[in-house]
Formats: sequence, C-alpha cells, structure tokens
Amino acid sequence: MSKQNTFKLLLDLSTFMTLLIVSAPRATGDTIHEWLGVALAGAIVVHLLFNWNWIVDITSRLFTRPIKGHLFNYTLNLTLFVSGIMIILSGLMISKTVIPFFGISLPQNIIWRGLHEFFTNIVMVLMGLHVAVHWSWIVNMFKKIFSINSAPKAVMPSMNIQRKDG
Repeated sequence: MSKQNTFKLLLDLSTFMTLLIVSAPRATGDTIHEWLGVALAGAIVVHLLFNWNWIVDITSRLFTRPIKGHLFNYTLNLTLFVSGIMIILSGLMISKTVIPFFGISLPQNIIWRGLHEFFTNIVMVLMGLHVAVHWSWIVNMFKKIFSINSAPKAVMPSMNIQRKDG
C-alpha cells in the first residue's frame, strides 16, 4: 500500500474523530471546542488537497460524460463542503476564544449561533453518508494496513519427497 493512501486514511480517521469530539462542546468547553474547530478546518483543507485530482476529474466528467453514482457522491461532497464552510464562518462569528485571541471583537448575533447549530446537524448526517459511501475504501485500507485477507487461504503442507535411486 502506498504511503499516500496510509496518510490519507490516518488523516481521515483523525479528522473524523476530531469532528466527533468537536461536536460535543459541552464536554470539551468553549476553548477546546473552538481551537479543535480551527484544527479541523485545517485538516479538511489538507483532505481536499490530497483528493484534488479526484475533485477536478469528477467535476470535468459531470459536464462531459456523467458516470452513474458519481453525481450523488459529488453532490454529497459539495453539500458537505458548503455546510462545513458555514460551520466555520458561523463559528468564527460567535467565537469567544479564537477571534478575541487575535484582538478582534465581533458583535454577538444570535442568528450566527442558530446557523452554526443548523449546519452542524446537517454535517453530522452528511458525514455519516460520506463514510457510508466510502466504507469499502476504508475497509480495504484497513485490510491492507493489517494484512487481513478477505478469505482464509488453504494451507497445503509442503512435502519434501526425495527419490532414492540405486
């Protein structure tokens, strides 16, 4: 297995785990929630960069010769991306830690909090679908990393038979 695929799997797993943690701000507190959110945004940018060739390839195919199933996956990913941008934007607008850290003061607006919560709920559903769509890739990567075969191979004992002449 290529090092790039191993890195992508580890990046995706850590991004997913961070998403689960950051989605529980009551458990982490505002400060950890916000800084993990910033880290998550960075991880998503890296994820997109590693998958950029796929994005360009599928985008061009959709307008020339669509392939069955790609339109759903593309739409799912685009919706996930736009929703993620809305979470980041609204999160920064209601920030109590990250934005003030940089000396910026923003007026508080309850609409941003509502948008943040709405798009977070949307992303959780979309992320579940995203994982489901890519489940076979995830399983195959784990099989390759841990050298797991899908079906056990029959083991034949080797027989060393020597012929005795004369």
